[in-house]
Amino acid sequence: MSLLKTIYPKPLDAPRESKPGPDRLISGDPSFKTWPQDAARDGMINTGVWEATPGETRSIKGETFEFCHILGGVIELTEDGGEPVTYRAGDSFVMKPGFTGTWRTIETVRKIYLTVT
Repeated sequence: MSLLKTIYPKPLDAPRESKPGPDRLISGDPSFKTWPQDAARDGMINTGVWEATPGETRSIKGETFEFCHILGGVIELTEDGGEPVTYRAGDSFVMKPGFTGTWRTIETVRKIYLTVT
């Protein structure tokens, strides 16, 4: 087993498709596609590609640390009590454990993610 893993930004396999739960949906009708590409340490570390269509949802990280690199699209993140921050293709950011706020997809977004629980 190789310890080097390439993350493919345009995966060819079928994604897992989902929608936000009613407790997370704020506005719009966003849908999500996830292409998991690797998991380690019994699923505590996950990497892959994720895509969302326009809409606004509640983001609650709990104990999860998430690194994101935006491949395409535009989003706006607003931490509870904070100011909105806009991210677009080429931008990277981290949501640390305990983060709560809103995720607004302005233009369909695709990102590479790495989560650690």
